[in-house]
Amino acid sequence: MSSGPAGWKRVYGRVLEMDRAEIVDRIRQQATARLDVLRYKAGADFAPRMSPAVTGPQPRFFFSPDAVPGLCSKLRQLFPDTAEQIVERAERICEHRFDLLGFDAVDYGADIDWHCDRVHGKRAPRKPWYRMKYLDFAEVGDSKVTWELNRHQHLVTLAKAFRLGGDQKFAAELFRQWEHWHAENPYPIGINWASSLEVAFRSLSYLWVYFLLADSPVMSEGFRAALIRSLAVSGRHIDCYLSTYFSPNTHLLGEAVALFFIGTLCPEIPAARRWRERGWQIVQQEAERQVQGDGVHFEQSVYYHVYALDFFLHSAVLASVNHIPAPAQFDRTLERMLEGLSLLARGGIVPQLGDDDGGRLFDPARNRRTHLLDPLATGAVLFGRGDFKTLAGGPREETLWLLGEAGLEEFERLAPVAPARNSVAFRSSGLYLMTGDHPDRQLVIDAGPQGAHSAGHGHADALSLTASSGGRDLLIDSGTLEYVGAEGERNRFRDTKAHNTLLVADQDQAEPNGAFSWGRLPKVDAEGWIVGQTFDLFAGSHDGYSRLPNAVIHRRFVFSLKSGFWLVRDQALGFGEYPLDLRWHLASRLNPVGGSENVFLDDGHGLRFVTVEGSGWTESAEELPNSPVYGKKENHRVLHFATKAQLPTEFVTLMVPASDASRSEHTLMRIAKSSQQTPAAGYCYKTAHGEHCVIFGQGTPWTIDKWSSDAGFLYWGSTGDTQTLICCNATYVRWSDQTIVTTKRAVLRCEIIERGNHFEVVSSDPESVVVSREGWRLLRANGRPQLAGKLAGEEKN
Repeated sequence: MSSGPAGWKRVYGRVLEMDRAEIVDRIRQQATARLDVLRYKAGADFAPRMSPAVTGPQPRFFFSPDAVPGLCSKLRQLFPDTAEQIVERAERICEHRFDLLGFDAVDYGADIDWHCDRVHGKRAPRKPWYRMKYLDFAEVGDSKVTWELNRHQHLVTLAKAFRLGGDQKFAAELFRQWEHWHAENPYPIGINWASSLEVAFRSLSYLWVYFLLADSPVMSEGFRAALIRSLAVSGRHIDCYLSTYFSPNTHLLGEAVALFFIGTLCPEIPAARRWRERGWQIVQQEAERQVQGDGVHFEQSVYYHVYALDFFLHSAVLASVNHIPAPAQFDRTLERMLEGLSLLARGGIVPQLGDDDGGRLFDPARNRRTHLLDPLATGAVLFGRGDFKTLAGGPREETLWLLGEAGLEEFERLAPVAPARNSVAFRSSGLYLMTGDHPDRQLVIDAGPQGAHSAGHGHADALSLTASSGGRDLLIDSGTLEYVGAEGERNRFRDTKAHNTLLVADQDQAEPNGAFSWGRLPKVDAEGWIVGQTFDLFAGSHDGYSRLPNAVIHRRFVFSLKSGFWLVRDQALGFGEYPLDLRWHLASRLNPVGGSENVFLDDGHGLRFVTVEGSGWTESAEELPNSPVYGKKENHRVLHFATKAQLPTEFVTLMVPASDASRSEHTLMRIAKSSQQTPAAGYCYKTAHGEHCVIFGQGTPWTIDKWSSDAGFLYWGSTGDTQTLICCNATYVRWSDQTIVTTKRAVLRCEIIERGNHFEVVSSDPESVVVSREGWRLLRANGRPQLAGKLAGEEKN
């Protein structure tokens, strides 16, 4: 609750933003919550009188109860390690040791305290749920830890373990915990009623438990009746306290999914039909509202993208088996989300962008990034996509339970298809994916909004980069670690310093305003995106530092030569003197090799960093924390470049994907300008195998070294028997007074490639381009840049 003049001012401002419908809904919720407490004190029963037995077609779960033995047999056959792990986890659960988020085997003792965050030793008070300060660490600890236990997904593990081996102790423990929980959590008292989403997760777990056990001797008629009564109370709570205005993101989506499931599968509950229709309607509405036009979830978090995708997939399958029609647009949205995930995964692992929630819908143990490809296996079957199958790498246990043995047979029949390897722009979400000649290497640029609404799950990471190769991270995002904590580390993991982008004046691009909100959000512009045959070029900027006394704009260019390297040019544009910091966060498994400070490898995958020495920037190595999963922290290496400079200024980092510890010579030098007023900056990169010249213009004529052009970007490279010239947004290119290229109008991109005896011109406007073969021959024979005297330098190895 806000306090003090500033707090009340924020509350008043928020009230003024509400429309009539929101005000009415919030008043209704508050009034009902208080009335429920009075009913509780009076000894009221919140469960309604159930309807008579339903006649006609019975609702269907993903599988029928009599199919469970066969599914368990198939699970043991196809996923023996998974079956063994289920039983091992069930054994720990019987000892009241639970794997919660990133915390392993958390011991809750002989008598489970369902209101306790055992990791931090904090117990939430037993008071009406609406009075619970669940983000107050001092009062409740980390509520996510408590809630993860109370989702009761571990009861599903006990049920599966019992069906896999028939050991009665797993079923007995399940029923003991069920009864104990209901005795310790009377409605509406305690933290476990404080979040409608958590009530939704618990309800879905109960449905899984019932359908896993329904055809077994341990299932009693009394338990079925008790379960329906429990689901009726939970459904009423979810229906009454939907997060329509409070948290209209995955909270609202998950709540709607639970209403749809309860309403579909529990027709005895009087409100079942209304819940089914309302839940299904909201699921479809949220698919349209939460998923952007490019198929990426609006939270700007890869984890939340998969989180939402799981909700949508499970709902779609349940609707299908119950012959509930789904609009074609809903199916298209699901396929777009799966396509987005598949494209992000082409480096063998998805990048860690934005918050990592730590929870999963099907199996909470599958919460590492290596598990986030799971939906692709189910999606491959649903949409007949061989590329999804290829990237999934194989079927999943989840696919077996959702689609049955027939689904796995269809997965095996589906012909694998190699994923498209072209570079891709997700323009709505601002994610730009650069691929290259190496089939499983990818660089991801984050140039989108910080997130939806108050960007609660986004990070201050505008223009940050991540990279992966062969299923291994190269450049990483630092993760999440926690939402609340004693040390307040949430901001440390979501601030600008924790990402691969420029830090100005030691300030974040956006200032946090609570655990799930920010102050003014930066405006991020993707100014240019050009995809060629041999290269990709990105340009973007953000105004996150416009709040400084002298406003600063950060502009970043990323040039990818598909055959060899990534070049990143960072500009700090403005006036005055500021400290500038650029950190490159390396995957924790990348280690320096061969005594080098700039080459890092992990089993044949790595990066070599090359920078211009003498640029005025210092270089140092640091260790900073990152979080691979919610609750877990480890250290990783960081290359830190820093300066204090008069603006405008710039810095260039060249990254070469490395496969070995070769110490061959690599140098990066600044190309001399003919005049300080020349509106262009050029760099020359040399190796033992070739030479590369990169020049950035500003859209007006320029001359640098022997080059003259009006190109916004120019590249010349000579490696082995291959010579390449690239120009973007140009009408002419000259070298040493010889015309190389002229165009009838400005051409977005033009590539001249000569490889051996093969000569090729590739252009966005081929009819406009004229290439002088005489000029080209002269360039091939003599094209070498002059180097800027005092700015020339070599990489330190």
